[in-house]
Amino acid sequence: MNYYLLLGLSLFVYMTVWFLISILIKRNDIADIAWGLGFVFLAWLGGFFHGLNVKSIIVNLLITVWGLRLSFHIFLRNYKKDEDYRYKKWREEWKNFYLRSFFQIYLLQGVLLYLIVLPALFINNSIFLGFKLSDLIGIFIWLFGFCFETVADYQLKKFISDRSNKGKIMNKGLWRYSRHPNYFGEVTLWWGIFIIALSLPNGFLTIVGPLTISFLILFVSGIPLLEKKYQGRKDFEEYKRKTSVFFPLPPKS
Repeated sequence: MNYYLLLGLSLFVYMTVWFLISILIKRNDIADIAWGLGFVFLAWLGGFFHGLNVKSIIVNLLITVWGLRLSFHIFLRNYKKDEDYRYKKWREEWKNFYLRSFFQIYLLQGVLLYLIVLPALFINNSIFLGFKLSDLIGIFIWLFGFCFETVADYQLKKFISDRSNKGKIMNKGLWRYSRHPNYFGEVTLWWGIFIIALSLPNGFLTIVGPLTISFLILFVSGIPLLEKKYQGRKDFEEYKRKTSVFFPLPPKS
């Protein structure tokens, strides 16, 4: 069977299992935990199907570190709390809730996941031709993005855990320079994976991966949803006026 088709079918099974788990525990925000783990699952499965080499092992390890950290971070964020407000709202509003959840949350998320991880799948399905300068640049960009996302998440978690900050807008640390530094870090690291794929023949075709995550975060489910949540608040509008939405820049006076 075709390598990419087999991985697609495997991902379908993976997302279906998580959908069934969501029914049992009655909360759809578990899809956010399945998201990070899905990249780890598919990356290593691709390596297993084709056969691992030095470059594919490095890329898969990078994805594993990112995916496990993200899923664990979300697990801790949701632990002993109600279902995330977005999923809770959909549960109340959607007709044919379970059918729509399966297609609109789990299968759609699976398709997006597949597109984003495509550079890694391509690397896993390629012959190792040695390391090039672009590989080192890609790894450096990934490390920068990963550290940026991790630090931003840590700063936000620490800010929220302080009860004196309840109801306040986070505008310190990396959040002073970008309203969404964690998203900036995530997008950056996937561009790093793509740059590693560029060293391989036809690797440029996998640009669909970083373009997909960039489009999602900038225009669909990332920044727009969060910005809408705080829209109209005076403190947020002031923060919005001073602070770059995505790329880290010095705050305006």
